[in-house]
Amino acid sequence: MYKYRDESQINCVILHLQTTIYFMNSDIRIERIKESKISGVDFSNLPFGSVYSDHMFITEFVDGEWRDPRIVPFEPIALSPSAKIFHYGQSIFEGMKAYKDANDDMFLFRPLENGRRLNKSASRLMMPEVPEELFMDGLKSLLKVDSDWIPTTDGSSLYIRPFMFASGNGFHASPADAYTFVIATAPSGPYFGGEVRVLIEEKYARAANGGVGYAKAGGNYAAQFYPTHLASKKGFNQVIWTDDNTHEYIEEAGAMNVFVRINDTLLTSPTSDRILDGVTRKSIIQLAADLGINTEVRKITVKEVVAAAKDGSLKEIFGAGTAAVISPIAGFGYKEETFTLPVLEEPMAAFLKKKITDIQTNKAEDPYGWRVQV
Repeated sequence: MYKYRDESQINCVILHLQTTIYFMNSDIRIERIKESKISGVDFSNLPFGSVYSDHMFITEFVDGEWRDPRIVPFEPIALSPSAKIFHYGQSIFEGMKAYKDANDDMFLFRPLENGRRLNKSASRLMMPEVPEELFMDGLKSLLKVDSDWIPTTDGSSLYIRPFMFASGNGFHASPADAYTFVIATAPSGPYFGGEVRVLIEEKYARAANGGVGYAKAGGNYAAQFYPTHLASKKGFNQVIWTDDNTHEYIEEAGAMNVFVRINDTLLTSPTSDRILDGVTRKSIIQLAADLGINTEVRKITVKEVVAAAKDGSLKEIFGAGTAAVISPIAGFGYKEETFTLPVLEEPMAAFLKKKITDIQTNKAEDPYGWRVQV
């Protein structure tokens, strides 16, 4: 079984990982669906994240170990009303994608980064970590079972949602004694359709120093809904989050990392307690450096963005994340003013997006080892 050990046993864990393979894919129990739903899916017209594949991977953490890893039909999960997820919010998730190339080969993009970030989130929320082997075995096994669900049309992919929640019971305010880890998938089209306009937030904050902003905790996203709703009533699609203390610094865009291009310099905020360490963000920074694009990872003030919009030096703003890869922002609002970004013949956002998606879909060489074949 997959064991979970505390930090006092770290040296034993390292030795164990060096000398032992926990178990192979054949040890994951597979229960196939009786009749696939795939014939009823229009793969040429896929919404994002609302059509689900036939199967899911699931395993439970009980008595200090992960038990019974299995692939089962996608179905409801039964929980007691006393399950601690309902009361204390121990819930984390990841977002990933799988792709197929022209030869029908399957690929993932930097999956170990997602596994490591999942465990970073788990540690912050006092949840058990998922061993790397379990994460990858479950992921690859599920994709092999549901390989037909990976769409091949341009702009589409199989969105993958690994998540963990507290399934142990009790009303006492303490960490749960049992957890459930699931990987579910959804064939999806583009995340956004049409132009995206954002409102720079002046009152609400996504996260605070010392908090859980760097973790992919479900509560982070629940807290975004109300400010985003207020922005939508003003005609904006998303919020650009600012720092919790002064609201003077730009941090994230909606549920994505944010990049700002002033003249030919690409800017993005440094990660912190408040900012998610995005896989796409890291990939863009690496690509930009290797392509000779002047890139600065530093604090970005709202004042300099507004000033650049007024003097014409602001060329682009775009969000970066797994779901959309790169999402250009057409305009923004701040303090009752609205600004429209220029329409460029060769935007940097489109250039970088193509570089990344070509690697993801095996249309280009991958000098970084980011693309992982299933």
